[in-house]
Amino acid sequence: MKKKTPNPEPQVGAESEFHAGKAGELHRTTTRREQTLTTNQGTAIADNQNSLKAGTRGPTLLEDFVLREKITHFDHERIPERIVHARGSGAHGYFEAYGNVSDLTCAAFLQEAGARTPVFARFSTVAGGAGSVDLPRDVRGFAVKFYTTEGNFDLVGNNIPVFFIQDAIKFPDLIHAAKMEPDRGYPQAATAHDTFWDFVSLMPESMHMILWAMSDRAIPRSLRMMEGFGVHTFRFINAQGDPVFVKFHWRPKNGSQSVLWDEAVKISGADPDFHRRDLYEAITRGDFPEWELSVQAFDQKTADGFPFDVLDPTKLIPEEMVPLRAIGRMVLDRNPDNFFAETEQVAFHPGHIVRGIDFSDDPLLQGRLFSYTDTQLSRLGGPNFHQLPINRPQCPMRNFQRDAIMQMEVPTGRVNYEPNSLNPDTPKENPESGFVTTPTLTSGEKIRVRSETFNDHYSQARLFFRSATPVEADHIVEAFAFELGKVATHEVRCRVLGHLRNVDQTLFSRVEQALGMEGQGYTIPPAREAIDMSPSPPLSLLSKARPTLAGRKIGLFISEGVDLAVFDQLQVAADEAGAVLELIAPRIGAVKSSSGVVLMPDHAIAAAPSVLFDTIVIATAVEAVKTLRQNPALLAFIRDAHAHCKIIGFTRGATALFDAIGIEQDTGVINIDTADGAMAYIDRAKQGRLWSRKKAGAS
Repeated sequence: MKKKTPNPEPQVGAESEFHAGKAGELHRTTTRREQTLTTNQGTAIADNQNSLKAGTRGPTLLEDFVLREKITHFDHERIPERIVHARGSGAHGYFEAYGNVSDLTCAAFLQEAGARTPVFARFSTVAGGAGSVDLPRDVRGFAVKFYTTEGNFDLVGNNIPVFFIQDAIKFPDLIHAAKMEPDRGYPQAATAHDTFWDFVSLMPESMHMILWAMSDRAIPRSLRMMEGFGVHTFRFINAQGDPVFVKFHWRPKNGSQSVLWDEAVKISGADPDFHRRDLYEAITRGDFPEWELSVQAFDQKTADGFPFDVLDPTKLIPEEMVPLRAIGRMVLDRNPDNFFAETEQVAFHPGHIVRGIDFSDDPLLQGRLFSYTDTQLSRLGGPNFHQLPINRPQCPMRNFQRDAIMQMEVPTGRVNYEPNSLNPDTPKENPESGFVTTPTLTSGEKIRVRSETFNDHYSQARLFFRSATPVEADHIVEAFAFELGKVATHEVRCRVLGHLRNVDQTLFSRVEQALGMEGQGYTIPPAREAIDMSPSPPLSLLSKARPTLAGRKIGLFISEGVDLAVFDQLQVAADEAGAVLELIAPRIGAVKSSSGVVLMPDHAIAAAPSVLFDTIVIATAVEAVKTLRQNPALLAFIRDAHAHCKIIGFTRGATALFDAIGIEQDTGVINIDTADGAMAYIDRAKQGRLWSRKKAGAS
């Protein structure tokens, strides 16, 4: 049968056919007649790249009917599932203030040291649907609802401090490109396909974020072990009305950790609910996740001195420029009673703020301030979503907003307006304690344009890559090779390589070679030449990793006739380290130790691959090895752990298993039969993986 060849897409094949626009966008120069883009009412659109602002760096204007129509339609494209961040897990807890920020903000919940504010946190993937897996390569949402005494404050961010786009008008395009391709309905929860990379390759502003997305940050070990960021620049306002800019940072108490790509793929098959289960079980056993909240605070003069624009959401502020200032901690200590009523129905919105917190003119943030309420109207059925228990403020809520679908209260009285003279006891505005927007000078023409200060698309991407350790840099290269290897359109791959050339020559060369596309990357003139910035170690997970097994899992494989003392020593050592020890056996049934004591395993080996554990131990009786050598699940258990550079503890009987697989006993394979063997194993496992063992293709 003759092989059917798909219709080839036009090949551009020359950098001269692309040029960078004022904001750095790539536009194809072509002589063919293009179809004109219009609104739903047929009005031709002159600029689909920028929202309407008051001046080049001013706030977005409500009259921007193009933006509003586009985002309104986008917000209502999925019913009732969230359009983005559909796959989420949540928990209740509290925020405890350190009480040291009165110079920055008058927000009441931050003033008193030790004061606790109830919170609900939701963590999520972005691209996949509610039924997708927990561990795709993806950004993770990190949203926290503070039920303060002055009203609800929602800090709605991600586990990555920057974003793909600079203006909210491009958000529907970004998500459409990242979601399943509309003609075929796949891939689900994956960016390794043509439409996503086509969009990214035409939006140079995405380059910084795409470096983060290709890094280990996009495949976290646990929701409990990832950082969170507010992404945008916000403002704090103190009691004197003085404003300062702030960036929000969450840092996990147990440290940040990621998995390897090969692990992520296998975890998705072995346990699609890996992150959700991990969070739920940690809280159930009393191992409460904790994060410290810090801010980077700086004034306008400081902002003016940065080599980037703080209103640009594709930029971060290196901690060497503005150090973090800790302002409190969050502890999650209660699982939801009902997943749908709480985790699914919780409605976050960056526009939910309290006195002492305010917005900046970041054009992505400005669009989000409109979009979030709009999407809740569709997803939760109407404007009364705030009355759902999970969304309801825990302070008094009084106003004249009545009726509408799903009204859950029974308002009384004749008066439902203000001002009125018929009932003087109805709620009234309060200039003294109410929210007041701090006056800010705004001037400029009403104009659709991207500020020239947003034009540097490569410097911070270069900074991120050059701040990575060699191991992390390897993973970034491997991620690009995998993702672009799934892209069928040659032209798209060539454009991405052209951008990587502008980011870093080494990165470009390594990805080019990994793809086998030497000499095929386009030359793309940057809108602004990249600058070299000093590496920032806090951008690297491995550079700031500290020795710990707290909250991690040890998988202990045992056989019939195992020495009970081994189990006891490991249990004591694991408890002292704050780790969780789980037993694995050939079958789920009882296992009798050499002393006759019965141990009940948590897992059968066929259902518990080593990717579900941070480190493993093989404790077998010598007599059982002959049979165990014929167990393919056990051999894969050991082989994968070794390939993933994990620390492996073993008893004397396991050496024959290593021989069967061909594993050498390096410094990461530790004999626990000695007097201090268990502690030696735990101490080494605290250090993390043995990266020197890493081989090509292992991750």
